[in-house]
Amino acid sequence: MPNPLVNPTHDPELRSWVGSANDRATDFPIQNLPFGRFRAAEGDRTGVAIGELIVDLTGASAAGLFAGAAAEAAKAGAQGLDQLARLGLPAASALRFALSTMLVDGSRHRTGIEPFLREQRGTDMLLPMPVRHFTDMCVSTFHIGRRRGTDSNGQPLCPPAMRHIPVGYDGRPGSVVVSGSPVRRPWGTWQHPEGEGEPQFGPEPRLDYELEIGIWLAGTGKDGGSTTTIGEASEAIFGYGLLNDWSARGIQFFETMLGPFLGKSIATTVSPWIVTSEAVAPFRIPAFVRPPCDPPVPVHLDDADDRHAGGLAIALEAAIESAAMREAGLPPHRVCATDFRHMYWTPAQMIAHHASNGCVVAAGDLIGTGTCSGPDPAEAACLLERNFGGPWQLPGGETRGWLEDGDRVLLRGRLERPGYVPIGLGTAEGLIEPALQVFG
Repeated sequence: MPNPLVNPTHDPELRSWVGSANDRATDFPIQNLPFGRFRAAEGDRTGVAIGELIVDLTGASAAGLFAGAAAEAAKAGAQGLDQLARLGLPAASALRFALSTMLVDGSRHRTGIEPFLREQRGTDMLLPMPVRHFTDMCVSTFHIGRRRGTDSNGQPLCPPAMRHIPVGYDGRPGSVVVSGSPVRRPWGTWQHPEGEGEPQFGPEPRLDYELEIGIWLAGTGKDGGSTTTIGEASEAIFGYGLLNDWSARGIQFFETMLGPFLGKSIATTVSPWIVTSEAVAPFRIPAFVRPPCDPPVPVHLDDADDRHAGGLAIALEAAIESAAMREAGLPPHRVCATDFRHMYWTPAQMIAHHASNGCVVAAGDLIGTGTCSGPDPAEAACLLERNFGGPWQLPGGETRGWLEDGDRVLLRGRLERPGYVPIGLGTAEGLIEPALQVFG
């Protein structure tokens, strides 16, 4: 059955007059065209990634290069991506189609748009849009089960609620930073593993990363008290990016009584580009198949279209580069390779449940999916899980259990499917800086 969400912008035969966009290895072919924000001499601008270049959407809009619905969308987007997201998915689709026609090989619009291209390399990228609210979910049973083992049916052992509803917590919007921002090791109160010794206040000894997907929302939101259907939730997804919800495990495990607090508010790193929900349409797959022993999907989260194509196939990986590796010229070392297809709940289910109590979700809201671990130990998407096998080595002989000062963590994501041109999410990276020496 043809995918009704696939349109001419996904045509695998499309090529761009921007040569780097035709490289099979690029994250940003003409079939992608993600949105982001960057800093320029003229001020902060909205851009669109194409190969190794950026289209200055703000400049192109001011020059009057767009018409009709695309012009309205470009004008809003030039002010900020939250403004474009407020217009909803049809506006973003109209703009993306117009950009595709301008950037396609042989386009008569080339002479108009070409002056608004600039190099990505060396460009100072910004947060894609202001974060109105941030919620971090936990939708991988394998992530939770790796710590707890398996039940009598051989399934990951999880709290009962996790198989009945998507669970999560409200995070701290002010801690969300763009890729490349440094991450300072925090001070906090923690105790040695297994509760040994007295609690102490000092630099966090067990700093961790979490490989996640970030979901950026669109629309103006319903009035408080209204609920959201699965179909409406799907239409509320503006796009996707990478997300690293850094975790101070010592602080986290000592303080957790009412829920995550200082152990999870250090920083949340996101990739600078938002890959639109339209761009990922060819890579939608059926929702995760639940084992027969699991409870049925609750009525407010059950939807035939979501069962058929609510999931996403996104190959994900995390790599670590130590200070010694950089000095020796060694490349980052991959420590995890997993896939978003293993997530127990779909993006639409996360959003619909989030709004099921009347909570307003709207443009500028960011939802983290939680650690995207798969069933295999090599798919452990954080060090908390990776460490179950004991300390491990980086190239050059360094031993690791937790992140050390000078370590850089790099996340990547890529979507591939036979018959379509692969697209990527770019990268999300952060360098660990030493704790400030302010407490003696």
